[in-house]
Amino acid sequence: MITLEDVRKNEEVQSLIEGTGRQLNVLGYTEHGERHISIVSHRAAEILRTFGYSQDRIELAKIAGYLHDIGNSVNRVDHAHSGAILAYNILKSMGMNYKDCTEIMMAIGNHDEQTGTAVSDISAALILADKSDVHRDRVVNTNIATFGKHDRVNYAVTNTKLDLNKEKRKITLSINIDTEICPVLDYFEIFMDRTMMSKYAAKYLKVWFELVINDTKLL
Repeated sequence: MITLEDVRKNEEVQSLIEGTGRQLNVLGYTEHGERHISIVSHRAAEILRTFGYSQDRIELAKIAGYLHDIGNSVNRVDHAHSGAILAYNILKSMGMNYKDCTEIMMAIGNHDEQTGTAVSDISAALILADKSDVHRDRVVNTNIATFGKHDRVNYAVTNTKLDLNKEKRKITLSINIDTEICPVLDYFEIFMDRTMMSKYAAKYLKVWFELVINDTKLL
């Protein structure tokens, strides 16, 4: 079976990740490089591990998380779809079987809130992992005076924790927002679609999703 470590060592993958970072930096987006994809890969795997999925599914979730944003090296628009096709072809060339390639393609192709939804356990775990990574460490722009709304909201988030409760079958995303930088309402203006996507993804896994901001349960 192809593992995450095999994928990490692939020169084509690393070139696409580098291209993603370079292109999105020019466009002014938050960080989508090694930091983000490693967090998403780890969280997606932990979600499936916590709720009792097999090691094979966990490994596929790791790979999907690591590859989910490579489509940004093509264009930000429809990056989920282009990334899904890129991932399928790379993994196939590495010797992964067609069934597993298809599972990862489906997950990556459905991780964006504009066009996607949870269609499998791997897809649901990827969505929850990806949408939970909101933090000031993702802000690439160092000039606070030029922050757009996305930069301001991310920079205002001083701490994020994704808590997985196996016994209660519950996932809790806890976020601390510095309201002197931006009001909580700004978070919802930007992330409401992502929040609802996460809630549906949790439902697919038959678990409950909660959102807690500044110690107040909002969902």
